[in-house]
Amino acid sequence: MDIWFNPAKELDTILRRVAGTTDGFTPEFSPEMRPADPRFGDYQANGVLGEAKRAKTNPRALATTLVDALKASGEIDPALVEISIAGPGFINFKLSPEFLAQWLVRYRGAEDLHKSAESAYRGKKVVIDYPSTNTAKQMHVGHLRIMDIGEAIARLLAFCGADLVRDNHIGDWGTNFGVLIFEIKRQNFVFPQDDETALEQLEELYKSGTAFCKDEEKNPGAMDAARAELVKLQQGDPENLALWERIVRVSNAACEKMYDVFGVKPDVTLGESFYRDKVGRVYAELSECNIAEEDDGALIVWNDDDPRYSRHNENAAPFIVRKKDGGSNYASTDLATLLYRVEHFNADEIVYVTDDRQCDHFRMLFLTAARWFKCKNYTLPSLRHVSFGKILGANGKPLKTKEGGTIRLKALVAEAVERAFAIVSEKNPDLDEAERRKIAETIGVAAIRYVDLMSNRTGDYMFAWERLLAFEGNTAPYLLYAVARIRSVFRKAGTTLEEISADNEKRVPATDAEVALAKKLLGFSAAVQSACDELKPHHICGYLFDLAGAFSSFYNADKVMVDDPAVRALRLRLCARTCIILETGLRLLGIEPLERM
Repeated sequence: MDIWFNPAKELDTILRRVAGTTDGFTPEFSPEMRPADPRFGDYQANGVLGEAKRAKTNPRALATTLVDALKASGEIDPALVEISIAGPGFINFKLSPEFLAQWLVRYRGAEDLHKSAESAYRGKKVVIDYPSTNTAKQMHVGHLRIMDIGEAIARLLAFCGADLVRDNHIGDWGTNFGVLIFEIKRQNFVFPQDDETALEQLEELYKSGTAFCKDEEKNPGAMDAARAELVKLQQGDPENLALWERIVRVSNAACEKMYDVFGVKPDVTLGESFYRDKVGRVYAELSECNIAEEDDGALIVWNDDDPRYSRHNENAAPFIVRKKDGGSNYASTDLATLLYRVEHFNADEIVYVTDDRQCDHFRMLFLTAARWFKCKNYTLPSLRHVSFGKILGANGKPLKTKEGGTIRLKALVAEAVERAFAIVSEKNPDLDEAERRKIAETIGVAAIRYVDLMSNRTGDYMFAWERLLAFEGNTAPYLLYAVARIRSVFRKAGTTLEEISADNEKRVPATDAEVALAKKLLGFSAAVQSACDELKPHHICGYLFDLAGAFSSFYNADKVMVDDPAVRALRLRLCARTCIILETGLRLLGIEPLERM
């Protein structure tokens, strides 16, 4: 019998396979594998009760038939996994200390975990769309979630075997450039040398230009002039094109500094401008397929198969794929982008990371794409929208400055680092300032990132400095400290994580604390699978917090540096495996562990 990376998944697979050749079970049989009552086992299959109800037979008798067939199949070694029946037909599985010992030998490093985690995504080409910032705007607190969630999901997918393309689909084309170029010329704006300063000033220019153009009573013709600047840009006017290129360069350079802070490294940056000559095909093919129709100069799509977006729903709005003035919009460029990703990247799956305000847009995009691809006999990839909620302040409303303005992401990071520096300085005054600063930078960014990821992404969460920088509870500082604490064990033992990991000798957990920690280590695989299946990183966060707690219980119950060399070696191995999984999990979340704190 093989030593499984994910015991629950493998037991589920084996049960289904054996049930498929056992009388009394239908093809619909689902073991419903879940954690068992610790008194009886580690995993429990509850699906027999449903089969017995369908067959109108005794569930315990049917469970006995399945267990007998399971034992006869030879797929499970009784020395490694104990099988029993409880109650009216629950099947319990208990992993033996021998199984745990072999698991600890086999899965000893990050590479072993990575290879074993490859499953449904192995070899699948996935394009993930994030962080997709808008040009000529500073990054604010609203960009935090798209970077954190997008980066964590990208790392999870790659860890699970996906052939990944990170596509930064920036908003670098559209009507806002007409207003911005108009205002640049009106104020004779000169770009400063510093990109971040230039971006700040461009954002203010857009605000003042928008206000100027909207006040038609005082500034008649201003909006028409701004539209004229946009037309000139779209027609390739050299002056406007040069201004546009400068705006995009400044914006990208400033954003990339923040990308670096959060470890975001796009593989490609293909903005809306890249698709401006590709939307014509979208219009033509949607019209040819009778999917899109003209409406007062606009090109619209009704998705009548879905009541929410049907023309028969008086509250529904159509999917506008071309504006009345003939210009493109998000719908048209998103459709062109989807087709390009299929034809150029051969995408099997496309993942879009945006806030939940865009849910309707993506539902209509996916519905329209499905009809279009079916008509043209194109291969439609799996399309997934990863939506997320808002970051709230103490008042329960979207997080703002004290003055009610938008919090710049740069300022939020700076405050997090300074607060972390104060805490580190208080806890470790003997460290030199340079090291305290370095530790504070890691803790500060990790803290705001982790609090963003630890909650189910589909909901809102409340931002509180005291909570996210605490060294107790489910926080980044707590987990980083757990890693540093284990690293200190190796230094005190006069060894290293690498030396401990290289030991191949089988060592069997014996005490309750040793067994409990070893079993908690096995849970990493299930957490990764859940996070990948649902594209929800909080499964990893919850598991890491539980693992850190299990290690603390083990460390308090069983002294590591005992005289018996065999016991000491086993406990150092448990420390090493815990450290590797904690560090691997943190890196999946985009957090780099610290060796000292």
